[in-house]
Amino acid sequence: MQTRPLAIALPQGAALDRGSAHRVLRNTYALLAMTLLFSAAVAGAAVAFSLPSPGIILTLVAYFGLLFGIHKLKNRGAAVGLVFALTGFMGWTLGPLLTRTLALPAGGQAVMLALGATGAVFLALSAYATTTKRDLSWLGGFLFAGMIVAMLAGLAAIFFQIPALALTVSAVVALLSAGLILYETQQIVNGGETNYVLATVSLFVSIFNLFTSLLQLFGFMSSDD
Repeated sequence: MQTRPLAIALPQGAALDRGSAHRVLRNTYALLAMTLLFSAAVAGAAVAFSLPSPGIILTLVAYFGLLFGIHKLKNRGAAVGLVFALTGFMGWTLGPLLTRTLALPAGGQAVMLALGATGAVFLALSAYATTTKRDLSWLGGFLFAGMIVAMLAGLAAIFFQIPALALTVSAVVALLSAGLILYETQQIVNGGETNYVLATVSLFVSIFNLFTSLLQLFGFMSSDD
């Protein structure tokens, strides 16, 4: 008689854990969809009004400053406002890149290809991450270290004006971003990330980096046509 409740208790606990992870994933995707739309609207406005780039210094200060604020307030409602501020700012930084790409002979096609490829990669990797039984946690350290190296190489390409290095960095960042989407999604599914605000920011940044990297690669190819 006493073994039945015990036998049922473990599955119920597991179901609650899965339910919690699914709730975090659902809230993350809802906020991610809204921030993507908001960022796209800001980027569109930046293109329409020909807004200049905020510059590398302001970009780094605003990005890391807002990121710090989000982590400090991650359990408060104000964090959501900072998420929109961050994603909106990133939309502004995207505007000048879109303007330059659209000015190319096949710029419009490059933008659509980058957008379609980003969407397809995100959907495919998300589907895999939510269904696979493989443990992908080992990817975390490798991907983080790779992004740090790529960021430093990207800054060097900007300061020293090395186009070949910039293209190489774009290709590497695209691969690393795809890996991060896979890793971050599984972290949510497995309960490794329980804060949907932080999960949203992580996925947004990975999607943003994937799109901008592909945009630069497709833009370069269209400029050779």
